[in-house]
Amino acid sequence: MGKKVLVTGACGTVGKELVRQLLMHDHGISRLVALDNNESELFFLEQRFINDRRASFFLTDIRDRDKLTRMMEGVDVVFHAAAFKHVILCERSPYEAVQTNIIGVQNIISAACSNRVELVIFTSTDKAVNPTSVMGTSKLMGERIMTAANSSAAAHGTRFASTRFGNVLGSRGSVIPIFIRQIRDGGPVTLTDPEMTRFIMSISQAVRLVIDSARIARGGEVFITKMSVIRIRDLAQVMIEELAPVFGFKPDGIEIRTIGAKPGEKLYEELMSSEETRRSLELREYFAVLPAFRGIYRQINYDYPDVIKTSVTDPYISANIKPLSRDGLRNFLKEHDLLTVDLGEHHPGRRYWPGEREEEGW
Repeated sequence: MGKKVLVTGACGTVGKELVRQLLMHDHGISRLVALDNNESELFFLEQRFINDRRASFFLTDIRDRDKLTRMMEGVDVVFHAAAFKHVILCERSPYEAVQTNIIGVQNIISAACSNRVELVIFTSTDKAVNPTSVMGTSKLMGERIMTAANSSAAAHGTRFASTRFGNVLGSRGSVIPIFIRQIRDGGPVTLTDPEMTRFIMSISQAVRLVIDSARIARGGEVFITKMSVIRIRDLAQVMIEELAPVFGFKPDGIEIRTIGAKPGEKLYEELMSSEETRRSLELREYFAVLPAFRGIYRQINYDYPDVIKTSVTDPYISANIKPLSRDGLRNFLKEHDLLTVDLGEHHPGRRYWPGEREEEGW
């Protein structure tokens, strides 16, 4: 209430929804500063909220620490959503991932400390748990840097915390737009592995929980959002049943083809490592992973209002959790309007992986 809020990555899936909820829901913010390095999308986002005097939009790259420091003058709360998130592209350009996902986080911390920002929330991913990719590893480092920043919080008063969640269905790069285009083209719908499981949530759910975590963050912790689990083959089947008739096909005429898991791709997702369970608390909607080396941090009272358990034994792995039924998944997709994604031209029906084009002589 009455806070000046800054959002990085404002044109991304999470950032854009953050901007929308902060401005359109009754959060009572006094001003919002939205940053992104995507010129065209930033222009369109500003047009959407052109009549809201609280909102300002600036072309900024989180690799520019000096610009971030200027942008954070007078800011109370920062939601840091800017990142490189595509696994394939980060594998091809690992140093770019380091520059944005690691050094960029350090720049955010430096700018926040210089301006005595009250709170910084970093948005992370389940791929940071036991990472098998450059992207996941870089996001894990982002989490650790955020937690480490809290060790010197007494000097400047800023709290730093992270939120970690799984697949945001309907986001740019998610599998749903790919499946829709494949069904529209008459198939086949391609699965990497029929037994693959994933944690899921909608964009609005993810962002609401990010905002809520800002209310309870004490500093240094990682909040892990509780989510539903689905089988990817169930997602494909439900989408075929719902959308094949829309595009003039019979559901049983759309083939589901297994193409095999790719390097760096897990058959299941993990939201917590076994080591993290030993220092975690279970809350109503989250798990809170407390800092590993508590002795080097200032004394913090993690007195959350809705603690369910003070010890956690389950590392929260998607393969070990009962997935949504197909009817439950169908209801989820309809409730969150995920079967009417605007495809544009950004989601071709075919997926490719590093080296694949070269091997085929493209």
